[in-house]
Amino acid sequence: MAKRYFTVGMAGHIDHGKTALVKALTNKETDRLKEERERGISIELGFAPLLETGELEISVVDVPGHERFIRQMIAGVAGIDLVILVVAADEGVMPQTKEHLEILSFLGVGQGIVVLSKIDKVDEDLHSLAREEIIEELKGTVFEGSPVILADSISGKGIADVRTSILRFLEEVPSRSITGDFRMPIDQVFTVKGQGTVVRGTVYEGSVREGDSLMLLPSGKQTKARQIQVHHKPASQAFGGQRTAVNLSGVSREEAVRGDVLVKSEFFTVTDTIDVSMTMVKDLDHPVKQRMPVKLHTGTSETMGRIIFFDRNEAESSQEEILCQIRLEDEIVVKRNDRFILRRPTPAETIGGGNIIDPNGGRYKFGQDTIRFLQQKKNGTPLQRAEDALLQHKVLSRSGLLQETSISSGVLDGLVKEGNLLSLPNGEITSIQVLTNLEQLIEEELAAIHENFPLKSGYDKASLIQLFKSSYTDSLVNQLIKQNLKSGKWTQTGHFIARTGFTPSVPAQWLKRSDQVLQSLKSAGLKPEDMEAYLMNAGIPAEMQPGLLQYYREQNKVIFINDSIAFDREVFEHAVQHLMEKTNEDFALPEAKEILGLSRKYLIPFLETLDSIGLTIRIENKRKWRSAAQ
Repeated sequence: MAKRYFTVGMAGHIDHGKTALVKALTNKETDRLKEERERGISIELGFAPLLETGELEISVVDVPGHERFIRQMIAGVAGIDLVILVVAADEGVMPQTKEHLEILSFLGVGQGIVVLSKIDKVDEDLHSLAREEIIEELKGTVFEGSPVILADSISGKGIADVRTSILRFLEEVPSRSITGDFRMPIDQVFTVKGQGTVVRGTVYEGSVREGDSLMLLPSGKQTKARQIQVHHKPASQAFGGQRTAVNLSGVSREEAVRGDVLVKSEFFTVTDTIDVSMTMVKDLDHPVKQRMPVKLHTGTSETMGRIIFFDRNEAESSQEEILCQIRLEDEIVVKRNDRFILRRPTPAETIGGGNIIDPNGGRYKFGQDTIRFLQQKKNGTPLQRAEDALLQHKVLSRSGLLQETSISSGVLDGLVKEGNLLSLPNGEITSIQVLTNLEQLIEEELAAIHENFPLKSGYDKASLIQLFKSSYTDSLVNQLIKQNLKSGKWTQTGHFIARTGFTPSVPAQWLKRSDQVLQSLKSAGLKPEDMEAYLMNAGIPAEMQPGLLQYYREQNKVIFINDSIAFDREVFEHAVQHLMEKTNEDFALPEAKEILGLSRKYLIPFLETLDSIGLTIRIENKRKWRSAAQ
């Protein structure tokens, strides 16, 4: 059984005992800053290991509770798998508790554990009353129905129950993916003497090894994992869900900041425009107006931007879903379905949150058409999103498709393996629908050329590729042609593509005159006139003559020895056979003239035709039969 990694987060009002509870559970002090210890409040995120066995590893993050440190709180909660809401028994639910609850709901935390802390400060006969009051206060929140455990971090009462509840809860929680593309949002950056820059965060997904090539986004700075630590212990590898520090090579302290994301592939999207689905807080003090400045929190990043509505000019407190867009002042790194929080800069308050529909937001018109479009994007499966992107772009590189759709590389591999998407020989990816659409277009072109130019063997392949060049890549058209030739749906004669079953033919109204041309040519033997003369004598219109001549060539009915003179095929083949029988391995021009009885007007182009079709090789003044030369 694969080892599972989890991060448990503490949330709650300032001074309700979160840090003390972490210490009681882990025996670790998470307030590491001098200011934190002096003031008795958490300012930065604090982390500690809770449990490690062969099958399980659990870390705890203590997030600041004071409203001034809401940014750190959001950064800490964004990477957790289970939330413990800490409420002091002697104070109950406070304003900051409610704001934390709202933030947790926006970040997708559906449930957790409630710890009624500091129970020694309340008379024992009031414990049940305090518990009932908390349960009542939490109705209608994400913690409604969650277990409520009474505990005191100083005396140790209930701490074992909290630990047991955590373990029981995590048995039902799926661990973060350790096989996806590595991603670690950075919440702390510092330097270690003699080592250089170290970044720390919770690995959202994937894994990283010492020596791995990495990228710092959004800057794109290339680096390597020089060393890795998990909870201050050296490790050769870190996995999704682990609290991890990575020593980066070639990165200065100034080049990495909180909010950056450490990744291992180029598949992640760097963007400044995101399409989102959001809801507003229940008790919004002021309406949110169109293009109002907002502060976006996602992962560990905090970025200013403006909110863009497409179906309204302002929004007030409401639990309805709002599909809209955030246009940011700075680039961020996000994936589809990442959670976010929106806050008003002034006066500072949380105004809403939700999840990202599309990291690659576009420019849309105001109106219900855009809302329907966003709804389709929101509800789309990975396959639907990939197909939509490919219908727009026709083909995409692997990295381009991953960035465009925000699906994982593992999911993409599955779609290709299952045959839902197609990988082209050059590594590009397309969809069955794109190929179907292209096939239909080519079918229409083939049908049209067969009907309008029945003398032609089909559509010239190079011209066919050029015809669709503005919309479809050469590799895609080539792949479809190859596929349909293999299946027998199309045929190829020389460089011409045709629908299977099509045979070039002379239109019925001209068939008799065409036969007259061929009969006249055959009767002329080895001394024919120019082809134009035969066509004119038969009454073939000038506009039809080039097509008919090409038809004669392709159907091997005549053999052209120059641009204007041709022999009937049987006449030509008989003359070649006669010459071969009357000569030895090689022969000179006078010998051929005597055998065939041709003047130089016909003889020289006749012999040059033998060279061009590979029957003879000219060596100085003689020609050698190729069969003899071999």
